[in-house]
Amino acid sequence: MFETFAKSTRVAFDDAKYEAARRGDRRVGTDHLLISLLNEPAIATAVGADAEAARRAAEALDRGALKAVGVDLGDYRAPGRASLGRHVPLTAGAKSVLQRTLAIAASEKSRSLTPRHMMLALLERPAPDPAADLLAALGTDPDRTRERLAAV
Repeated sequence: MFETFAKSTRVAFDDAKYEAARRGDRRVGTDHLLISLLNEPAIATAVGADAEAARRAAEALDRGALKAVGVDLGDYRAPGRASLGRHVPLTAGAKSVLQRTLAIAASEKSRSLTPRHMMLALLERPAPDPAADLLAALGTDPDRTRERLAAV
């Protein structure tokens, strides 16, 4: 499947690995894919948020979840930087997004998988998926985002 990635999609996938490592995660999840796609100006415009805004929202979600179970981190910042090798495992959700990305591209008779295809697949994720929660925290309207992506 990776051989059918457009160059920009490969870059986004590599960025997702970096994002997972930066957050101290050992697997690439849907939230990492989303944040990496938001480095693409056209995707960020369609979503209405950039990668930095998504990182801040993801951190707030993480802190909120910890606070809900009685852990208050205060000003503590995790060092991050999990050691990730060349072949990084994917969460089940991220695998599902890649499969759906392929299906969307095939339905459009596209020869390559683009960041737009992956973003459309992420928009389909139901809560409590990390990407769905992150999109909700960013105030993203999935239907309006799909309409904007149609123009990309």
